[in-house]
Amino acid sequence: MNFTKLTFKLAVVALLVMGATSCNEKTEKKTVANAPAGMENLTIRYIDEDSIMANYNLAKDINEAMLRRQNQYDAAQQQRGNEINKFGNAMQQKYKNNGYLTEDSFNADQAKLQKMQNDAQNYLGSLQQSIQNELGQSQIQLMDSINNFMKDYAKQKGYDMVLRKSATLYIDPKFDVTDEVIEGLNKRYVKVEKK
Repeated sequence: MNFTKLTFKLAVVALLVMGATSCNEKTEKKTVANAPAGMENLTIRYIDEDSIMANYNLAKDINEAMLRRQNQYDAAQQQRGNEINKFGNAMQQKYKNNGYLTEDSFNADQAKLQKMQNDAQNYLGSLQQSIQNELGQSQIQLMDSINNFMKDYAKQKGYDMVLRKSATLYIDPKFDVTDEVIEGLNKRYVKVEKK
């Protein structure tokens, strides 16, 4: 039932958008002949979400934090890899120089190398999971921030709908409110410094 209503509204929106392009630019309310009751005077705008993600300070801060976390992961992977390689090369050198006097000492180093590899794999897996969880939480925070702002913004401006540009085939650029939305989002955003 909800899907049917949404589909119906999207179809009406498509009709409105096509009809709106032929109306006078100075007219805020667009009318479509024979539209269902209550939908004849919809006010519609759109945003470009790519521009918002590139210019909204919260999105930029999240992106920077994720880059730092990725760099942290890469550095940890490099460090663990170097330690394992160094120990493996030392083992190989010791073996070549007949440095292992007993099979037990060779087996002990083999076991140590295997433990180093397992520990590195577990640590990196845990770190990667932590980064994924942080990214998920950040994305939820970002979308909540944008959605809450858009509800207030649309209500304040008297817009019935604010669409995403990517969800449409064409909308006249005169209905683009992206810059205004970015400005409002950035005014509302207060960066919280982590301690």
